[in-house]
Amino acid sequence: MTREQITPTGKERFFGDDELIVSKTDPRGRITYANQVFLRVSGYSESELLGTPHSIIRHPEMPRAVFKLLWDTIAAGREIFAYVVNLCKNGDHYWVFAHVTPSFDERGEIVGYHSSRRTPSRDAVQAVSELYQVLLAEEAKHSDRKLGMLAAHALLTRLLDEQSVRYDEFVFSV
Repeated sequence: MTREQITPTGKERFFGDDELIVSKTDPRGRITYANQVFLRVSGYSESELLGTPHSIIRHPEMPRAVFKLLWDTIAAGREIFAYVVNLCKNGDHYWVFAHVTPSFDERGEIVGYHSSRRTPSRDAVQAVSELYQVLLAEEAKHSDRKLGMLAAHALLTRLLDEQSVRYDEFVFSV
């Protein structure tokens, strides 16, 4: 089953405050490792996830503009923190506070990415959801998905500039 065939149920799943969802990917974003918490919460087996793009769990209510920011940041060799809503195999969803970092080889080349995800506060989910709805609305104004993503990314940048904060500062302020 592909992500496009999964219909969101609107039902949220949760994991423990003391648990971490962990995954690793290759440089192209294909999953090379998924811990047991990730498997349990997402509803996928290890064999279903390994080798597949991490976007298999991308929820349609997650703005593409935020993923552009994420990928631009980690591809440049920097870490990023972000709130993300993910899609489970059965259509349920779960929110995470993600910390994504590049992994380097001995020459300093990026050889993959590591992501650790915690449970976010409900206040943060509410605040971020409101922002994400604005970004999704901007993306939806454009028939070309890439242009929509770029327009929403520009809007996100503008909104952050108006508040004189960087994305990482915004993330830690909610």
